[in-house]
Amino acid sequence: MRAPVEYGEYTSLAFTEALADAGITGSIGSVGDALDNALMESTVGLYKTEVIDHERPSWSSWRQVEAAAAEWVYWYNNQRLHSSIGDLPPEEFEQIYYDRTRGLSEPAAA
Repeated sequence: MRAPVEYGEYTSLAFTEALADAGITGSIGSVGDALDNALMESTVGLYKTEVIDHERPSWSSWRQVEAAAAEWVYWYNNQRLHSSIGDLPPEEFEQIYYDRTRGLSEPAAA
């Protein structure tokens, strides 16, 4: 039996139901919880510090901002060293995980 789901102002009903159907508990807290967006706000703060504030003087168009954002997101998701996973990039850590849990004969998620 599924537990009742609370919906916050920014929480997608369809997404929340899909998580519940899969037996996954979302990271979003209950309605009004001050920690709902803490992780995202931390990531946005890093982005602002490392890209926006640092590179702002060199931009002359929105296309340059867009390119810098895309480069940072790629680096953040695929190349940065993450201390909580043994100073490996997330992409490498995920590949090791898939290799260990699914066997080398099965393709890893793309």
